[in-house]
Amino acid sequence: MTRGELPADYFAATPCAHASIDLTYISLLLLKADKKAAVDAAAWMFNVVTSVGIIIVNKALMATYGFSFATTLTGLHFATTTLMTVILRWLGYIQPSHLPLPELLKFVLFANFSIVGMNVSLMWNSVGFYQIAKLSMIPVSCLLEVVLDKIRYSRDTKLSIGVVLLGVGVCTVTDVSVNTRGFIAAIIAVWSTSLQQYYVHFLQRKYSLSSFNLLGHTAPAQAGSLLLIGPFLDYWLTTKRIDQYNYNLASTIFIILSCTIAVGTNLSQFICIGRFTAVSFQVLGHMKTILVLVMGFFFFGKEGLNMQVVLGMIIAVIGMIWYGNASSKPGGKERRTHTLPTSRQPKHGGGLTDSTEHEGKV
Repeated sequence: MTRGELPADYFAATPCAHASIDLTYISLLLLKADKKAAVDAAAWMFNVVTSVGIIIVNKALMATYGFSFATTLTGLHFATTTLMTVILRWLGYIQPSHLPLPELLKFVLFANFSIVGMNVSLMWNSVGFYQIAKLSMIPVSCLLEVVLDKIRYSRDTKLSIGVVLLGVGVCTVTDVSVNTRGFIAAIIAVWSTSLQQYYVHFLQRKYSLSSFNLLGHTAPAQAGSLLLIGPFLDYWLTTKRIDQYNYNLASTIFIILSCTIAVGTNLSQFICIGRFTAVSFQVLGHMKTILVLVMGFFFFGKEGLNMQVVLGMIIAVIGMIWYGNASSKPGGKERRTHTLPTSRQPKHGGGLTDSTEHEGKV
């Protein structure tokens, strides 16, 4: 209830009545804010747990069992995600929605170039340059938001992003060497990934789609296209054929486990970008980089753990805390007199939804 919606006799009421109404209104606002914060934290933790889990499983699958077919494996991930959305739609938890075919094709194009570009960039570049390319996704995502969404960042928000980049760079960037084809692959990977993540937020806002609905539209197209080109691309990258891989019980279990965790990873990515923005997802996403390093030291040995890595982790965490505080303040990150037209979907009861309150997100 706002003051403009108060009854006509409000101003004739006693001061105690005024205080009672104001306290009730403030309590409702605080309750709503607390609920949103709790849901945001749960969504973020869901993404962190599934992302770190799938990295560890995939590392074991590829390093221990020699399953090096990354693109085909990603296609299997989306096939499993498609199966999940089909089951949920059949059970009535996902309601019908509409996404224009041109928008779907653009999204799949960005997403598939992102996957292929990342795989090729990792193969053609040193680990150090690959990490630098990943770090550059944050300024690219910022540029997309400034140009396309008219977002304005405060000085503290910009500085906090710089501190995050510095910290992650210190603890992850080692040898840096680059060649022409590797540089081109990195550019394609960075821009396609940034566009794909921006588009997740854009489509959810414009067409009022929940994360489940958007996955229901995009996962089948990605699964079909990646399973079609994946075996050929993996053969080009590794000179190994997936049909000649020596499948056994252990490797099959790890493949199934990877696909199962990928359902949560794909869903949580859409939820997080929908609730926040692509830039915030990238900035906070580097927390996963830190966690992966820590888990790697814990599970696979501590040879790489040194003062440089520890210092970088500390700087990155400080930057992430600063970013969260700076971007949430008034003027920290806001849209400048620009509203995105939305195509409202008909509301149905009983469906799985997540928050569609996207204005003012950080």
